[in-house]
Amino acid sequence: MTVASMTPICGSSVTSLSNQKRVKILGTYEQFGKCEKEEVNLLKFMAPPLMAAVIALSPICNPPVSLGQTMDAQPHRGATLFRRACIGCHDLGGNIIQPGATLFLKDLQRNGVDTEEEIYQVTYYGKGRMPGFGVNCTPRGQCTFGPRLQEDEIKSLAEFVKSQADQGWPKIETEGD
Repeated sequence: MTVASMTPICGSSVTSLSNQKRVKILGTYEQFGKCEKEEVNLLKFMAPPLMAAVIALSPICNPPVSLGQTMDAQPHRGATLFRRACIGCHDLGGNIIQPGATLFLKDLQRNGVDTEEEIYQVTYYGKGRMPGFGVNCTPRGQCTFGPRLQEDEIKSLAEFVKSQADQGWPKIETEGD
């Protein structure tokens, strides 16, 4: 078996292609006249750094239990969670699925979910067309099929939504902004 590593043979200027270049894979180059080539073992040379890179970059090694575990800073945690889990339907506090169920304070009050605890309950278990995101959300048909959120993550989300609703939904800033 030979690999694709091509080297010209020393001392020959015009020879056939097969004599002009030697192809070796995972082996050693033999001595040709006055030229000596060092032993080349591609597998031994590249295996350790490649394995280290694969292990270090693999999400299988330390997968996050939920979306919130991929974030560090607490101040922007609610905003980052909102951007990852909620913004698809609730961009800028609105609601693209059900226009009367926005996250603006007047709609939250009208729908009876204007406290952090009530926002937490709706986020955890769902309500109407909104699926629940809690780890123990039931019944199954009312819950999201996507990643679930831990209780502390939903608490951060509820705090963020209440804060934004009280401010009229100003620009959302996260760690990356």
